[in-house]
Amino acid sequence: MAKEDLIIEQVVDKGFGIGVHKEMMMVTIMGKGIKKQTREFKTFTEDLESCRRWLEEQGITQGAIESTGVYWKPVFNILTESLELKLVNARHIKNVPGRKTDVKDSEWICKLLLSGLLNGSFVPPELTRETRDLYRYKVKMTQAGASEKNRIQRILEDANIKLSSVVSDMSGATAIKLIDGIIAGRTDINKLVEENYHGKLSASKSDLKKAMTGRLTEHHKYMLLEIKDHIKYLEEKIKKLEDKLEAKLSAYQTEINLLDTIPGVDIEAAIGIISEIGTDMSVFADEQKFASWAGMCPGNNESAGKKKVHGLLTAIRHSKHC
Repeated sequence: MAKEDLIIEQVVDKGFGIGVHKEMMMVTIMGKGIKKQTREFKTFTEDLESCRRWLEEQGITQGAIESTGVYWKPVFNILTESLELKLVNARHIKNVPGRKTDVKDSEWICKLLLSGLLNGSFVPPELTRETRDLYRYKVKMTQAGASEKNRIQRILEDANIKLSSVVSDMSGATAIKLIDGIIAGRTDINKLVEENYHGKLSASKSDLKKAMTGRLTEHHKYMLLEIKDHIKYLEEKIKKLEDKLEAKLSAYQTEINLLDTIPGVDIEAAIGIISEIGTDMSVFADEQKFASWAGMCPGNNESAGKKKVHGLLTAIRHSKHC
């Protein structure tokens, strides 16, 4: 029997299903008291607003959309101003092989919606989505800064300057001053080390002087200077993002402080948690559901009373590569 001919109990009176792409989307409406229709809309804002008005005219308030890349986001933002829209995982509504078309996709989504077989994904409120964007961008900038610091170390190694072999922290004040000194063209290594040495360093002055003596060319100096300028730029960007995050999360300071009391969770982690999920835990049925959503537990696969362990093994293998 073809998929579109399946007879499934209807629990929703009428609804709509959306298959969305970069430049267009297919919208199918079905249900009691309305004729099944499928229309194509462009994804420009005015077209999305036209789609919303059409759905409202049909008296339809519930729908579902497939989570395709980032293309669902503007559709979701505009339609949910007045409609109830479920975001559904593409894997949960996978089409029958060999029968995939845009029209059939939207029809199938609509049919599953009317049958009550779709579970909407967690879509945080707009404020949380904004803080999530800021936090994730900050993480990217921090990672970029770490990559640049690694490049500094590689260039110093190329110049046979073994500073990382005698200094535990290449981002420490002493290491930075020594690197800045050789970038500035200082060749009096002994004096440079004497000026910046302090007793807390594990390396002796003699070892530090040996490590700082190498073959630093003009090319090395140029590369080091460019990288340090980029690091400074990234640090300024990170500071701006932190200030913006602080302003966005000012109303959640109590929740952040409470999370900070959990062993292993500091202020930075607390900000990350609030930025990702917000503070409304009612969207998760229980702690197990939340852990599953966060990817902190393996899949549960059972057939004929036997639990398959490949989900757990996959999770363990994945954790070893993280």
